[in-house]
Amino acid sequence: MSTGKIEEVKGEVPAAGDVSVKVDPTPEAGEMKVPEGKGAVNAPHTAGDNEEQLPKPEISSVLVQQVSRTKAEAARNKSLRAAGKQSKRDKEEEKKDLLESKDEHYIPMDELCSRLGTDLEKGMTNEAHQAALEKWGLNELTPPKEKFWLLVLLEHMTGFFSLLLWAAAILCFIAYGIDQSSQDNLYLGVVLAAVVILTGLFSYYQDAKSAAVMAGFKNFLPEKTIVVREGKEVEVLATDLVPGDVVKISNGVKIPADIRLISEDEMKVDNASLTGESEAQKRSAKPEKEGSQLLEARNVCFYGTLCVNGSGYGLVFATGDNTTIGTIAALAAAASAREDAETPINREIHHFIKIISAVAIILGVTFLVLGFILGLDALETVVFAIGIIVANVPEGLLATVTVSLTLTAQRMAHKKVLVKNLESVETLGSTNVIASDKTGTLTQNIMTVQHLWYDGKVHEASEIKDKAEDNKDVSFKRFKDCFALCTTATFKDEQEEKDQIPFQARKVSGDASEAAMIKFMEPVLRKFDTSIVTERKYNPTLFKLPFNSTNKFMLHICQMSKDYDDSLVLWMKGAPERVWAKCDTIFIDGKAVDKKDYKESYEKGLFSLMNNGERVLGLSFMVLDKEKYKEGYEFKWDGDYGEESTFPHTGYTFLGLTALMDPPRPAVPGAVRSCQTAGIQVIMVTGDHPDTAEAIAKMVGIIRDPTRRDIAAREGVDINEIDPEHPEIGAKVVRGVELGSMSDEELDHLLDYDQLVFARTSPANKLTIVKAVQEKRFKRFKDGRPTKRVKNIVAVTGDGVNDSPALSQADIGVAMGVVGSDVAKDAADMILLNDNFASIVDGVEEGRLIFDNLKKSIAYTLSSNIPEISPFLVFIVIQIPLPLPTVLILLIDLGTDIIPAISLAYETKESDIMMKPPRDSRIDRLVTRKLISFSYLQIGVIQAVAGFYTYFVVLRDYGFPADQLPFAQELFFDFADLGKDSDQVIFSPDPNDTIGATKLQVKDNDIQLVECNITDSEICHIPDEALTHAQAAFFVSIVVVQWADVLACRTRRLSIYHQGMRNTVLNFGLLSETVLAVILCYVEPINVIGTRPIRFVHWFPAMPFAIIIVVYDEIRKYLIRRGPPKGSKKEVNLVEEYTYY
Repeated sequence: MSTGKIEEVKGEVPAAGDVSVKVDPTPEAGEMKVPEGKGAVNAPHTAGDNEEQLPKPEISSVLVQQVSRTKAEAARNKSLRAAGKQSKRDKEEEKKDLLESKDEHYIPMDELCSRLGTDLEKGMTNEAHQAALEKWGLNELTPPKEKFWLLVLLEHMTGFFSLLLWAAAILCFIAYGIDQSSQDNLYLGVVLAAVVILTGLFSYYQDAKSAAVMAGFKNFLPEKTIVVREGKEVEVLATDLVPGDVVKISNGVKIPADIRLISEDEMKVDNASLTGESEAQKRSAKPEKEGSQLLEARNVCFYGTLCVNGSGYGLVFATGDNTTIGTIAALAAAASAREDAETPINREIHHFIKIISAVAIILGVTFLVLGFILGLDALETVVFAIGIIVANVPEGLLATVTVSLTLTAQRMAHKKVLVKNLESVETLGSTNVIASDKTGTLTQNIMTVQHLWYDGKVHEASEIKDKAEDNKDVSFKRFKDCFALCTTATFKDEQEEKDQIPFQARKVSGDASEAAMIKFMEPVLRKFDTSIVTERKYNPTLFKLPFNSTNKFMLHICQMSKDYDDSLVLWMKGAPERVWAKCDTIFIDGKAVDKKDYKESYEKGLFSLMNNGERVLGLSFMVLDKEKYKEGYEFKWDGDYGEESTFPHTGYTFLGLTALMDPPRPAVPGAVRSCQTAGIQVIMVTGDHPDTAEAIAKMVGIIRDPTRRDIAAREGVDINEIDPEHPEIGAKVVRGVELGSMSDEELDHLLDYDQLVFARTSPANKLTIVKAVQEKRFKRFKDGRPTKRVKNIVAVTGDGVNDSPALSQADIGVAMGVVGSDVAKDAADMILLNDNFASIVDGVEEGRLIFDNLKKSIAYTLSSNIPEISPFLVFIVIQIPLPLPTVLILLIDLGTDIIPAISLAYETKESDIMMKPPRDSRIDRLVTRKLISFSYLQIGVIQAVAGFYTYFVVLRDYGFPADQLPFAQELFFDFADLGKDSDQVIFSPDPNDTIGATKLQVKDNDIQLVECNITDSEICHIPDEALTHAQAAFFVSIVVVQWADVLACRTRRLSIYHQGMRNTVLNFGLLSETVLAVILCYVEPINVIGTRPIRFVHWFPAMPFAIIIVVYDEIRKYLIRRGPPKGSKKEVNLVEEYTYY
């Protein structure tokens, strides 16, 4: 029997099952009587009796199946353990055996107490607690293993690319050790080592910053919790709890361990972080059925979840890593440690290094063989072979990649996305499947009033709120009163009122449904110069009947002050069918009329609201006779259905319906469309109810075609009568229990659907889905298109502990920063600081942009390899004086080229970046044959010709014609060693007239000279100075053609005209490389490195080639944009097929 008195649990621990009555403001939507007519049988289930009848997912058993082993392995391990041969893996299996045999939720309480050595009334003794603490350890999850900072730093300095540069540096040191006559190789080796160290330090710093932000996310257990020790309630550290402790749980407290309830008082817990269920879950102290699953047990509260209503006492049976969350965290850690956990960009860089290394080694060995064949000096040949290998290594590219990733991470931070791992930025751009959680990611995680049904019509809540002051109808007035007076939720913080925080964003003390109701009604009441607090003050509640799972409604009797002639009014809200059954009349346009005339209207309204996946509550009222129920009257509710109550239990007037939902975030539908346009499949994977999940999926655009339920509703038949393979079904909604019973082949065929929703999924279900999508190799189409090979890159979003294994398994895990659990954040690669799915689309765009821009940077950087390598090849083959020494190559790669290469990371997206399908990682590699062809055989060749042309022009201007240069390299070297005043250096015809000389003899070699176009006595006909000027001019020519190259590489398809010159960093890069070339050439002290102040006219020979590069590339892109000729069966034309990189 319930009365108006409310008792509280305090002091001693109540005996099991002794539950006091407490007001619970949480009516739940209940079962629905199926209205007659088409589609009625397909009415969605809601939280209530129908929910109880649903088959429940075997969460624990599926989880165990994932982390456990086959029966054969189990038998083997058992025999090994029996023989005393227990490996480390066997010990892990033994732990999993324990997980599989969890029975603490259904064995008799006495047996559990005996097992744990405790007493329900007195709790543990201090001695028993100390012994248990030594046995079980502290009640905390073992944090993920953190590597020593020095090891992390070394990892940053020994990546694939870094190792290539280390190898190049070592080769340089070897070359210097072989030939110490020149210090060029020593300088180059030191600089290469410095590049690796500096970029390693830079990337380590970026990751350390992200790690520092992560540390700030940690939500530790409450420092203290109330426990019963030796018969007394004491406050202890939560970390000191052990199995066997009796703890007290109250509203708002985080559950400190896995506990079995001894008693509870209308207790509800928020299990969203564990199971994904958005609704608070009712708890009960009743034992569960033998063999039932732990995660489905109503008498268990799990470590890390939150008590949101009521209170209770519980017996701790698992702490720390042995808790359910600890088990899932271990599963996540196992997924993180998988052998193939390599990011796509890492694989691409590895692939690129293989190509570059192969090219470098082939050229170096070829050069070495040619040198020996031609009879060159063996020592000199080896040194130059090393030079060729080093010249092939794009020394500045490591810095470019690191800076590009860092810049993108910084841009992502501005968009509220924290990047924990720099390489994961590009992974998101490669993604072609996103498996997203629902609650808090696609939705706002805020229960909101969506619709009202009264006067026989469905009304949009937002429209009513906006026009509240114009709404004078009596029915809406009753709604206002019922919302205010038949709820107990209150706004928590008075400071939020002073700060004028929007009502929707304010904190509320109470159930989520009531929070939604008062957040909706408070701004409405304010327009009428009142508030919920004011209404409750002037219309005090005399009697409260709290919601319970039997009645499925709550009831308040209030003393009304106005508009009701000071009468008492009974207000009720709860499951629609229960409230409707209590009513004889319905309130229509201010009058109570027979409800029979509106039954069909009511059922249609109810069905339409529930079919949207909304949580529906019924409202009713009754005006009580103030003469009969005078002041001091004792109200009592008694009997199975209230038939023995001291006030009417039926005959009420039905007021209407209110429908609530956790609505989609406003930006999500557009973000989902953007993903679909970009060729990315969005799958919903949630622990919530299938009907709610399906409704939200339709709202955001994940489901666009008919589901099995839609077809059943249309045809007016039971859903089980519809063939699961019905040809009209375009979208699938699959429950976790169905997933668990599927074979691998059935699951693979299920994944052929583009529109998929997985509901009521367990952590292991989510992990299974992610693995299946990753392992899928072929996509079959229903529309007759041929089967397509696929290589899926999967992104997973989630916030709960239940999401962490899937987050770890995914190619990229994205956790929520606001509501996300610590375990989920640790498992993820990225964290959405605003919990908004739309930020993922920004991430995809940034990821694609970074891949495009890295391609551009590589294309730009590799182009200069040909003019850098070809001088060595020509030098060895026809033995002309070396056109470009190693030091000048270094000045190009780490000097003039570095800023323009990095500037391409700032390049804005091309207009079609989100219109293209995701790249196929098997075909569209970072470095492809077409890119190598573009950089080496197209642009690179033009640059090499420009360099040689400039080189020959300069030597000709100083009296050395091109036809005399083959096989003249020994003469140039000997002259440099001897000097022009040596007796072995003879100018003809007049030895004292170098400018007028027509022939030069050095030792036994001679060369024909021509008249100098530039008669500088220090250079004209002076081989070493003329050659140094020619080498400096070759260097400058590369700078000039690289101007054109960086402009050509800015886009892969668009014209420079369309892209514009808005990249200020690139503009600065063009200026900086020019200024640097000028400084290197014209600042005299720097000339010791091999540069010279070349004549201004020698900047121009390369310029026509720069123009050729730009014109050629613009024509190439124009032909690509034109597409294939009309009537062609190909999707691309020949130019795109062979040159689009």
